[in-house]
Amino acid sequence: MKIYQYNREEAVAYAHKWAFARSPAYFDFSKLGGDCTNFISQCLYSGCKTMNHTKTTGWYYYSSYNRTASWTGVMYLYNFLVNNKGAGPFAREVPINDMQIGDIIQLSFDGAVFRHSLLVVETGRKPSFNSIKIATHTFDRDYYPLNNYVFKKFRCLHIEGYRK
Repeated sequence: MKIYQYNREEAVAYAHKWAFARSPAYFDFSKLGGDCTNFISQCLYSGCKTMNHTKTTGWYYYSSYNRTASWTGVMYLYNFLVNNKGAGPFAREVPINDMQIGDIIQLSFDGAVFRHSLLVVETGRKPSFNSIKIATHTFDRDYYPLNNYVFKKFRCLHIEGYRK
C-alpha cells in the first residue's frame, strides 16, 4: 500500500475551528465518558480523509452507534495507530522533542491507565513540555500549554502518514 503524507495543517485548522464547539457531523461524547478522543479522531480524519473500515480493529465513524472503539477510546486509538498496517493513519511512539503539529499526546493521571488525548497545535522552536500547546475536548482547550496539566505518565504519538 502506498503511504501518503498526513496534512498536519488541516488537522490543526480543524482543531482550532471546533475546539470550543461541536461539529454537527459527530456525536458529542462529553457526557458518556469524554469527547477528547472523538475530537482527536475528527482532527486526524481532517488530515488524512481516510478511515479504516475493518470491523472491531479498524478506525471509522458513521454514527454514535456505528463506529469503532478506536474512534473514541484512548487506549483503542493508541492500539490502532501504532499497529495499523492497513488504511488510515498510523503512528509511532516518539520522544517529546520529536513532536510536530498534528501529532497526539496521551496522558495518564494515575500512572496506570491513559485517559486523555490531546492534539499538538504548536511546538515552539524546540518541542518540549514548556513549549507545546494543545487542543482537546471534554474540558475544551485550544492553544493550551501542555505544562498546565498535572499527570503521572504521558506518551507521544507521531503520525507518520496514512494509507488508502
